Amino acid sequence: MAGRINDDDVKAVRDAVPIDAVVSEYLQLRSAGGGNLKGLCPFHDEKSPSFQVSPSKGLYYCFGCQEGGDTLDFVMKLDHLSFSEAVERLAAQAGITLRYEEGGYNPGRQQGEKIRLVEAHRAAARYYTEQLDGPEAEIGRKFLAERGFDQAAAEHFGVGYSPAGWDHLVRFLRGKGFTDKELILSGLAQDGRRGPIDRFRGRLMWPIRDITGEVIGFGARKLREDDNGPKYLNTPETPLYRKSQVLYGIDLAKKDIAKGSRAVVVEGYTDVMACHLAGVTTAIATCGTSFGGEHIKILRRLLMDNSGAEVVFTFDGDAAGQKAALRAFEDDQKFAAETSIAITPGGMDPCELRLAEGDEAVRSLIDSRTPLFAFALRSIVSGYHLASEEGQVAALNAGVPVVARIKDRSLRDRYATRLGGMVGLTSPAEEEAVRRRVHALARSYERGAPEPALSGAASGPGRGPQGGRGRQAEAQRPAAPRGPRLDLRSPAHRVERELLKLALQRPDLVAPVFDAYGADEFTAAPYATVREAIAEAGGTTAADAGFLTRAREAAPDDTVRSLITELAVEPLLTRKEPDDFYAGTQLAAVRLAAVDRRIGQIQGSMRRCEAGGDMSAYASLQEELWVLEQYRQDLRNRGAAAL
Repeated sequence: MAGRINDDDVKAVRDAVPIDAVVSEYLQLRSAGGGNLKGLCPFHDEKSPSFQVSPSKGLYYCFGCQEGGDTLDFVMKLDHLSFSEAVERLAAQAGITLRYEEGGYNPGRQQGEKIRLVEAHRAAARYYTEQLDGPEAEIGRKFLAERGFDQAAAEHFGVGYSPAGWDHLVRFLRGKGFTDKELILSGLAQDGRRGPIDRFRGRLMWPIRDITGEVIGFGARKLREDDNGPKYLNTPETPLYRKSQVLYGIDLAKKDIAKGSRAVVVEGYTDVMACHLAGVTTAIATCGTSFGGEHIKILRRLLMDNSGAEVVFTFDGDAAGQKAALRAFEDDQKFAAETSIAITPGGMDPCELRLAEGDEAVRSLIDSRTPLFAFALRSIVSGYHLASEEGQVAALNAGVPVVARIKDRSLRDRYATRLGGMVGLTSPAEEEAVRRRVHALARSYERGAPEPALSGAASGPGRGPQGGRGRQAEAQRPAAPRGPRLDLRSPAHRVERELLKLALQRPDLVAPVFDAYGADEFTAAPYATVREAIAEAGGTTAADAGFLTRAREAAPDDTVRSLITELAVEPLLTRKEPDDFYAGTQLAAVRLAAVDRRIGQIQGSMRRCEAGGDMSAYASLQEELWVLEQYRQDLRNRGAAAL
């Protein structure tokens, strides 16, 4: 059984891998002020960034869904790894050799399942690329050359070759220490009559990488006529590979997508290669499935839902390509970015276009894109018999819901006018009637009415887009916050929150005074628990590099731990750099509120003593009241100097 990873090694991993470097592998981060970074949360759908990263604290927190933690938490939650697997992955990136207590160090036995599968894929990728240079792979090299890809291109994209024998890769990976169970689970092998056999045989191989650059699967292209398998064979669903969550080329394209605020979606591996080599370095492709919701999440995190961003879909000009474009249009409103479509001429894909007309033709294809709304509207209207009034009415009925979905009101008006012209309604009165219909339907959508699903052009008069998106919208609604509900409009709670933020973010400004405050000085129960966790972590006076980690570990449950993370990342209310004066103001305000509460309690007790005739207790309380009132006045006059 695997031993426990040494605590010092876990700390070394946390310190060695900056959290912003890890998070930026998955999403685009921008400055949030105060040294923090922000981006679209990878754990729930949102339109504006509420996910913040604090590089100085080594923490992240989403103010929308309350997910938060450190670098290890992020990797564990996003990649569905165990704690040890997350430590092992980051240790491998940092070049740190881990020590295991109880049983010593044995990486082949100790490492987590997913880490082992990643390493198996990494070894398989190297094996396949080496095989591409062999005599048997001549047919693969010829295939690449015929499509305009030289050796340098193959190396850049890691293209390889799988030998035609039954178990070449299996024997190679066994020699590297991988078990038959791991080979089957990884999807690199499948069960044969006498044991595992290679899943991919005699094919050209494209490594499919996740956004961090790790190989998690393969796409294999048939090369020989006697191969009875499909033209393209992909890795099956595995613990690493989910085709609905994978975009081929995203590891190469992510930086340019984030930098240029544009992504180009093509249909295949060779199309991605052709686009990148032609200078369109933001090209990506799905892997054996249509472009869907999980792919959108990946792109939105890179594009940051910038209104100036753009997603360009490229499809063949044939019927299948148009159908695919209409499917993409279904998801248009999930982007804040503009969506466009580039139809390749003559039914050619980008790879064929580059081969026939050169790199400039590929770049021109992307530059000549058409807004997806315009394309969808033309496709829908073209399915009706516009020579008849019945056909015009039916086309209008189908087109109005499409135009009503446009977010930009001025653009919506333009498309309403265009729709009227497309169906033959050109008089000013008719155009105005179309605009009124569009506006009315748009208002109903804004009030929460379900929007229609678009299944393609209609097949006959009176037929139009049908179905609803209400349940889909409901499913995409962010989860309700799990943290404690607090009345943050209460001045007392606001100042208590600000003081706790200072204690966690700038303990040097509130120490040692803060450490003398009791948990009962915080009126919100969760805040009192956070105060206790800070005390258990050694207090602000003893704050060092491990202070936040100790405070989070001292939390009694996940809810409080999440609150500590939130407070450690949330920006302070001051627009300036916090200083001693600002910290003193918060300290004095919390203490003053506590004194006010105590005075109120004493006054109530005095009334009860007076009514009961207990004058001895009354006199004692009166003395305490006098002291507290003097202290209160001193706090009001001198602020933090009176503490």
